[in-house]
Amino acid sequence: MSREKEMEGTAEEGGGRGGGEESRELFRDECNNNVLSCKKLVFASNAGEKVGNQGLSRRGFQYSRQLRLEVDGSGSLGTVPRKPQDTDYTIPPLTDEVEALILARVPRSEYPKFCTINKRFFTLLKSGELYKIRAKLGIKEPSVFVSQHGENTWWEFDRRFRFCRKLPILPSDLCFASSDRESLCAGTHLLVSGREIEGVVVWRYDMEANQWSKGPSMISPRCMFASATCGSYAYVAGGMGLASDWKAMDSTERYDPGTKSWEPLPNMKQERRGCSGCFLDNKFYVIGGKDRHGSDLFCAEALDIEKHTWELIPDMLEADWATLSNSSPPLIAVVASELYSLKTSTNELKVYLKQSKAWKKLGVVPVRADATSGWGVGFKSLGDELLVSQSSSDANAGGPALMYTCCPDPTADELQWQALEQGHSHNTRFIINCSVMAA
Repeated sequence: MSREKEMEGTAEEGGGRGGGEESRELFRDECNNNVLSCKKLVFASNAGEKVGNQGLSRRGFQYSRQLRLEVDGSGSLGTVPRKPQDTDYTIPPLTDEVEALILARVPRSEYPKFCTINKRFFTLLKSGELYKIRAKLGIKEPSVFVSQHGENTWWEFDRRFRFCRKLPILPSDLCFASSDRESLCAGTHLLVSGREIEGVVVWRYDMEANQWSKGPSMISPRCMFASATCGSYAYVAGGMGLASDWKAMDSTERYDPGTKSWEPLPNMKQERRGCSGCFLDNKFYVIGGKDRHGSDLFCAEALDIEKHTWELIPDMLEADWATLSNSSPPLIAVVASELYSLKTSTNELKVYLKQSKAWKKLGVVPVRADATSGWGVGFKSLGDELLVSQSSSDANAGGPALMYTCCPDPTADELQWQALEQGHSHNTRFIINCSVMAA
């Protein structure tokens, strides 16, 4: 007996809970256990596109037909009416829960497209529920946010720089746009700190709502500080501000995107400004900078976030680190629990060897950090890769930015860098901010 005849016989014998109902249960079960396959089934590139559903099988039942799916007026997924057949295994509309699980797996770069064709998706996105589901499922995608000098415009790129999106204009005053700014990410919030006429302020971009809001300000407003992200929290330390008479500070605080507020943390052992931060082995490291008298600091400090205690690490930076005048804060990034740095005076990439507490050379990076003393150079961790970026030599004329990535290997003698050609299509001036958000 053919497979089709066997199915027809099962459907006739089962009555109300025959093959049709069983197939529905099997499909729902499959959706819950293999949502990635459901994604292939439900979301074609365009609404109404025919998609194959080979590969969805359960207990020997194979779906081999092609279905035509569309988004109806209510914003939910359904099947296009078909002509009656002797045996009809038409799959019913998916439940809201299954739809949400599938939508959560859609790449974030595709969100703008889905918002235009699906009301439910738009509602989920605006409510923030979609990002909560992604967090529970452990789904994170890095996005790169870039801003240019003298502008309140921010751009979002995907990790391959194939997708580019212009954020709403940051509604600050002219003073903020032309001042030095620091940026960091916490959860789905992009925080930008800078000076307005009234003083140091923080602007917050909420990716869920796609809008900017002012505040909340830090407990001790500051600039030239170290920052790093761990989980959904953002940490800042050091810097300088009005409270310290614009001299180096030792205070530390943490931003919680859930409460949209800052909370104080223990002070560092050393006051410092122009320092850099990172998370390594579950500790918040603050490296380098200058003290209250303007002298270079080669030591570092590590905050144990569970014990809330600081540990001073002498001579973590090499003695010849700050050989350029007016050098940028140390360019550091962590990938796979390894600390990497870009030495701005020589354009060398180095990795920190934890056991020997020494730095190992990994070759030269494909940008000229020495040409600008490190300013305008982006050096970030991008998932399991390192990202280095810089405005091109004709950046003042709006030339394309230079973007490169590599998969770092601490045991290698030299790393292989890959140019991101798609990123070159975006013309830039001097890059003043570059931040990575994983959500």
